[in-house]
Formats: sequence, structure tokens, C-alpha cells
Amino acid sequence: MILERLTVGAIEANCYLVGDETTKEGLVIDPGADAELIISRIRQLGLKIKYIILTHGHFDHTAATGAVKEATGAVLAVHQGDLELLNDDSLPRLIGFRATPVPAPEMILQGWEDLSIGEMKFTVLHVPGHSPGGIALYGQDTVFTGDALFAGGIGRTDLPGGDYNTLIDSLNTRLLALDDAIKVYPGHGPDTTIGDERRGNPFLVNPPRREC
Repeated sequence: MILERLTVGAIEANCYLVGDETTKEGLVIDPGADAELIISRIRQLGLKIKYIILTHGHFDHTAATGAVKEATGAVLAVHQGDLELLNDDSLPRLIGFRATPVPAPEMILQGWEDLSIGEMKFTVLHVPGHSPGGIALYGQDTVFTGDALFAGGIGRTDLPGGDYNTLIDSLNTRLLALDDAIKVYPGHGPDTTIGDERRGNPFLVNPPRREC
């Protein structure tokens, strides 16, 4: 598997390029900024991008979507729960950023879809809580968790549409159901594993903590 992380934008979101080594068919997860860098690296790797997957609709994960889509002709896939977030400029304006329009997605996700690139298959897991339509993408002994799960932390839930208990339920029923050896590639920060987070993430251990 071809797998490369690009840390993009002022908020340092992780954009992932994933590809099948044989066919070079690939996908882009969360093109959040720095479109020229993303497109250049796609070309250097020789990838034919089939899908652009947004783990959620916040601008730091979506701002380069239009440019990457135009350059690759890829199908844009977003969960139905975050469609309204895609072009809501209230959050970027609140923290001093200019919103970048996101094109209409061709694929509306519900959860449990299987997406294939070459010989590789990934399953869409709906993990709401950070946002209503947050997803993780699971396959090939990896899971791309967006802003649901980080190394030693979880996504913030104080933004519009966020809910702490919903996120904890998502993590407990979706992500902690995976094997300990599964590698976690989050939306910000370093890689981790399900086992490391199960044992050491303060939001998830003994048992996952909920707000009263």
C-alpha cells in the first residue's frame, strides 16, 4: 500500500494519499489546504485518484477539495450528516480564516459503504460526535479517524453539531471494536494504534468516560 501523510494549512491538518501499489489507483483523505503541494505529490507518486474522502466538513479538512478535484477528476464523498457544514463559513470567519467553496459531492455516505481502489477495500464507519457526519475509513490494518480520535485525545465537541457523549459512544462502538494492532491515522498529530489508545487515552480507559 502507498500511504503518505501531508500536514497542510495553518491548523496543521493531516491529508493522506493512499494508493494501490500495483494499479496506482488511489484516494485522497481530507485535502484541507495547500492544494498545489497535494496535487504535486499525487503526480510524483503516479496516482490515479478515484475518490476524495472528507472525514468531516470542517474547513481545515476541506479547503483544497475543489482544486484537488479539478486536477484529478475524482469522485467527492461526504457523509450526509455534514453536507450543511461544507460551505458554512461561520467557523472559519470566527477564527479569522476565509472560507473556500467546496463542490457538491457526487457520493453521499451513510456509513458501512465499501470503497475499493485497486485490490484494496476500505469500509466507511460513521463516528459522529465531533460533527454529525464524521466518519472513519477502515481497511488494510489501518483506520483514518479524522477528528474523532487522536493520539492521547479525542475531537473537540464544543463546536456547532458536536456532542461529547455521542463521540464517546462512537469511539466505543466503532473504533474500540477494532483490533489493538490497527494503526490509527488521525486528522491532526502523530500516528497511534487502537491498542495504545485503548490502554492509555484518558478519555477512553476504564471505561470510556461520559459527561453526566
